[in-house]
Amino acid sequence: MDSPLQIVWALGMMAIAIALSAWQRLGLEWNLAVATGRTVMQLLVVGYVLAAVFALRNPWAVLMVLGVMLAIATIVARNRISKKVPHLLPLVGGSILISTVLTLAYTSLLVIRPQVWYEPQYVIPLAGIVLGNAMNGAAIVGERLVSTLNNSQLEIETHLSLGATPQQAIAQYRKDAIKAGLIPTINTMMVVGIVTLPGIMTGQILAGADPLLAATYQMLVMFMLAFATLTTTLLVSWGICRQFFNQAAQLVLW
Repeated sequence: MDSPLQIVWALGMMAIAIALSAWQRLGLEWNLAVATGRTVMQLLVVGYVLAAVFALRNPWAVLMVLGVMLAIATIVARNRISKKVPHLLPLVGGSILISTVLTLAYTSLLVIRPQVWYEPQYVIPLAGIVLGNAMNGAAIVGERLVSTLNNSQLEIETHLSLGATPQQAIAQYRKDAIKAGLIPTINTMMVVGIVTLPGIMTGQILAGADPLLAATYQMLVMFMLAFATLTTTLLVSWGICRQFFNQAAQLVLW
């Protein structure tokens, strides 16, 4: 994909998709066109930025890129959950940050072991993958838990009146929300390599890497995603549960 003509031919698929939408009168032509334009512009900008960061190999530049990615992931996840729950933005951001740092630290220190911790070749792509999945996990568990707690007032207050603590009264709701947040990751792990070849492995194979080496890198990525997503969902669900009870252990709906 180093020729402008190849990119033009790639864009041809979107032109055909827009034509098909118009033919079937789906009304998706504008959405597809905007999505195509944004994809091209965003990836070109990211490509130029990362090229500069890779050339600099400066820890502050790497941290700046990671900070922007974290901020966007936090805002997107918070917006998908709720704008009414107090202190949700720092809760989601802190949860994603902790899970990402733990995952990258473990991977860098024990698995990849680069010469410097801020090696952009490893830190930025791996952080991007982890942040994206942590964001999705936080959004799923948060939205599921907030919705369930708001719709289960009678059951929760019944448990509280019978002497249950807030943690006991909502324990099952929290477990169900965490399981829901892990479903996409677990489902992917169950069929990886059989039904689908994930992006990392596919990209490496297309770039000419040895398939076995690409498979080992994909194993690492899948294990990272499982750990990071579980850590994020645990932290987010714990924080949200605390926001639904006051100091007198009374249920507060948002």
